[in-house]
Amino acid sequence: MTSTDLRASITADGSWTPPSEHLRLIEGVWQPEDAGAVSYPKHGNDLCFQVEDKSYWFAHRNRCILELVRSHPPDGVLYDLGGGNGFVCAALQREGFETVLVEPGSGVWNARKRGVTHVVRSTLEAARFRAGSLPAAGAFDVLEHIEDDTAFVAGVSALLQPGGRFYCTVPALQGLWSHEDNFAGHHRRYSRRLLQKLMESSGLRVEFISSFFAWLVAPVLLFRTMPFVLRVRRAPDHPPADRVQADHSLPPMVSRVVDLLHAWELKRLRSRRSMHLGSSLLCVARKPPVENPA
Repeated sequence: MTSTDLRASITADGSWTPPSEHLRLIEGVWQPEDAGAVSYPKHGNDLCFQVEDKSYWFAHRNRCILELVRSHPPDGVLYDLGGGNGFVCAALQREGFETVLVEPGSGVWNARKRGVTHVVRSTLEAARFRAGSLPAAGAFDVLEHIEDDTAFVAGVSALLQPGGRFYCTVPALQGLWSHEDNFAGHHRRYSRRLLQKLMESSGLRVEFISSFFAWLVAPVLLFRTMPFVLRVRRAPDHPPADRVQADHSLPPMVSRVVDLLHAWELKRLRSRRSMHLGSSLLCVARKPPVENPA
């Protein structure tokens, strides 16, 4: 199969066949025999689904991701790996990007409700896509859930076509670690240097990397990290739904200020100017294209 054939894997009539012999279409979702396991809370997707559409955090992250993808567009279908409820995938799809959601959990059904067209219920490993078959891939707040992130990114690199791009977002600054990271199943938070090294060790060339959510560093430090470090309160087994809702909403006055700060960050990203402080990082890296012989 040529690279042109692979890029056209979503046809004009919207049909799609995954580049794998190990997936079967069941109830509109492509699935292997065993979807695989992940380090993620059992009810994590359901909790996120309750807040995503009204959350300032998910909304701004989506806008930042869209700016990143617009400025460094994929050359074909973008596979959203570990894409949860399809919140990012649906936004990319609405913007005209061809997308496929790859998610092992129950979030695939929420993604279908959101209108995500092409869904694979599987981990990346269990999907067993053919080497060199993915035009582009994304992992948005996924790498921190993977114990061996080096092996995972190396695996993504092997699946990308030459010249294919990998987009990601991750939580930043190990010094902001708190009970919330433990509950979420995180293995680490990232620095710019660590994230860049991770990409380069897998043969990917970083094209752009930036922090975002600069204003959140202080609140996370004061209200999450410090209580965790000082052990001033016991962490619940899981955050109650009402607290999750509260964490993703802001008072009107605060919201207006935050909107201005978010607009400033988007302006920076739109002009491809990197930021050096934030509670999250975003990155796009590219697999080197095949060099034409002289």
